[in-house]
Amino acid sequence: MSIEQLLSGESKNVEYKESRPEKSIKYMKSVIAFANTTGGYLVFGIRDTTREIVGIPNDIVFQEMDAITNAISDSCEPVIIPDVYPQTVDDKTVIVAAIAPGKQRPYYIKSDGPTEGVYIRVSGTSRKADRTLTREMHYESEGRSYDSVIRTDLKISDEEIAQLCADMKSIAIANCKNDIQKQSIKTITKNVLLNWNILAESADGSIHPTNACIFLMGQDAFLSKIQCDMFKGTTRDIFIDKRDYAGLLWQQIEDSFQFVLRNIRLGAKIEGVYRRDIYELPPDSIRELIINAVMNCSFLQPSHVQVAIYDDRLEITSPGGLLPGVTLDRMREGYSQIRNRALAHAFSYMNLIEGWGTGIPRLIRQMKEYGLREPEFIDMDVALRINLYRLADEIQYSTVKLPESALKVRDNAKVRSKCAKFRFKRTRKISC
Repeated sequence: MSIEQLLSGESKNVEYKESRPEKSIKYMKSVIAFANTTGGYLVFGIRDTTREIVGIPNDIVFQEMDAITNAISDSCEPVIIPDVYPQTVDDKTVIVAAIAPGKQRPYYIKSDGPTEGVYIRVSGTSRKADRTLTREMHYESEGRSYDSVIRTDLKISDEEIAQLCADMKSIAIANCKNDIQKQSIKTITKNVLLNWNILAESADGSIHPTNACIFLMGQDAFLSKIQCDMFKGTTRDIFIDKRDYAGLLWQQIEDSFQFVLRNIRLGAKIEGVYRRDIYELPPDSIRELIINAVMNCSFLQPSHVQVAIYDDRLEITSPGGLLPGVTLDRMREGYSQIRNRALAHAFSYMNLIEGWGTGIPRLIRQMKEYGLREPEFIDMDVALRINLYRLADEIQYSTVKLPESALKVRDNAKVRSKCAKFRFKRTRKISC
């Protein structure tokens, strides 16, 4: 840890203690919170209110280091082994306890138990994790995703499975860019959906939908929903338009995408003596961001994917935050992890996504080509927010004929809408 980082103040990943508290519980919550999120540093010997370096007396430094290491190892479950070391700052010695992000989440304080002893780091403070976050940590540590959990309480018929496969193929063809790509689309079957964990087989051999199947078919409007809002100004004080889209998951995405296109400006860019009609934000990137927000949404949380339009920006928020090992810097470089893996298989087949990890670098590049500022990525700990800022002085906005690319978007939307209406009639009979 560099001196600059150490002295920069308390944050999501840094916490100060003037000395080692007599009761270890006073800093054990932070240790657990660091392990359950992105890791962090506990620094002993710095006053948290003033950032004054008071130091640890040299004659007890190693004794204090042993006490800190033992307390952390004895108080946490699963066991956390910190990297504890001394560091000299302004001729004074402080003790740094580095806590790595854990791979066996959720970690908890032994004395409080696995229900009450789980903490996460939010905006520089350690807070108790609620039940939904704890459940999600269990899924991640077991290498599972919530969307692949079997729903043994629900049944699905062979006819409904066949119709789901047919609808997905129709959407895949509608999203193809050329005839060659259309010809390469293969028909999927029950076995393919089983392999993708969209369907699952129970112990008695019967076939049931998973959560992914329920979301795709639009059968859980409480968990699977996209909220779209347009506001006057740059805050959420005054609503202009508000829509909640439920139902078939791919139709939610399309409806949300069309909501954005209706509410951002369409204009013309003058290039010499020619005039080119364009949206003020790149449509392909908007659509991909909405898709990624759904694909990485934590359906365990009570909140939903939100698409908000302000005078100065488009804001897309996905519940769940960054997965372990993912940072904003790594994400900008194209690194990605998928929270909902079963849905990712379905989205890939339906040509809703083109390649893993390419979306964010392409978004940054397209925003630069549009002459706009780089997108803003905000890690909210329990959610991820991406802002696309709208201002572009060189574009003159007016009511003009839609460009050919936008007309294609509309035509595809009509195809999806027809599939959606037909699909609902065939799937609403799913019963417990």
